[in-house]
Amino acid sequence: MSRFGGVDCGSWFTKAAVIDASGNLLGRAAVRTGADIRSAARRALDEALAASGLSDGDLSSVWATGFGRDNVDFADGRRTELDCHARGVAHYVQGPLTIVDIGGQDTKVIRLDEKGRRVSHKMNRKCAAGTGSFLDEIALRLEVDVGELDGIAREYREDLELGSFCTVFAATELLAAIRRGTPPADLVRAAYRSLVKRVLAMDVFRGEVVATGGVVAHHPMVVELMEESLGVRVTVPPHPQEMGAFGAALAARAAAQAGAPARAGREDEE
Repeated sequence: MSRFGGVDCGSWFTKAAVIDASGNLLGRAAVRTGADIRSAARRALDEALAASGLSDGDLSSVWATGFGRDNVDFADGRRTELDCHARGVAHYVQGPLTIVDIGGQDTKVIRLDEKGRRVSHKMNRKCAAGTGSFLDEIALRLEVDVGELDGIAREYREDLELGSFCTVFAATELLAAIRRGTPPADLVRAAYRSLVKRVLAMDVFRGEVVATGGVVAHHPMVVELMEESLGVRVTVPPHPQEMGAFGAALAARAAAQAGAPARAGREDEE
């Protein structure tokens, strides 16, 4: 039986996924990217293979995506992040829909039609607000681990708002609020609300809304605040952090089913 691998090289985390010929997820992993992208990609894929009880030789092909995809020299093909996230979500959720992927350094809003075809997209790459970097800055100012933020925010007493979209100015606001004695829980919830406000300002959201990415996986309150702001249920599919890697594996499977040579992978346009 054919199996396929996908690797998503993000700026902070590199993710990997292994699937079977039916598109079922067999194993997944996420490791810190660090300075050596190729090594991170190799470690992520090895961990995903171990989780699936397979070895490298069991894979028919491996495809890569993410900002570091060109550094994955063992990849047989490559796809853009937009293609892979759309492909992965469409495997689980019927369109038309709007995908919001919130990563460490950028946020993507991707629209799919009823057949799962990508019809438009927008990306936030020039500002850290609305990304995981913003939450890391908030955690640094509060001297807590970023993984603790969601739990802290759930103890909030007052709904506050940070006035600035900019990470630098928001951090300045945060320091002023800390000096005033504002409880950390109120500040973290305000930071989440600021992030959501920035994300939702990127586009008009139509159809079903689906949220993916590491921020979505580790900060559930972000999804809750999105639902509150939009007035609709936001779907979080399985393994949201590894969705890009899953989509890359699906791209590898699609190429094999189309009879393409192992190293005939092309890039989709951004």
